[in-house]
Amino acid sequence: MKKLIIAALLFVGVASFAQDGGQKREKLTPEQRNEKQLTKLTTELSLDANQQAQVKQLLADRSAKAEKFREARKDKKDSNTKPTAEERAAFKKQMEDEVAANDAKMKSILKADQYTKWKTLQEEKKDKAREKMKEHRKEKI
Repeated sequence: MKKLIIAALLFVGVASFAQDGGQKREKLTPEQRNEKQLTKLTTELSLDANQQAQVKQLLADRSAKAEKFREARKDKKDSNTKPTAEERAAFKKQMEDEVAANDAKMKSILKADQYTKWKTLQEEKKDKAREKMKEHRKEKI
């Protein structure tokens, strides 16, 4: 009986320790995230100084817009009213327009080969996110 209790406590301890490891993500400020992303893009796409400045501005603008969307969504959530189908469709359309505008700006900043590589990186990022979502859903089941 004593061994069974010790084994159960050990199992609970290991399980809780394993779950804590995945939760330790550092919280970056929007500026830090933008700098990190700019550094990554600079190395992956070989951006020159002019392109870096333009991409930095684009990332800052995009971050500010995302923060506005987040705040609006939080306010909506706090009021405990679910968005209607029309509101969801309008929000989806607005997001698609933002993505299209961002793509157009990146295309104007980057050279053709850089833009192609950037689009490939975006697709890989999407695929990775989809895989994480699938894993997350499986864990819940």
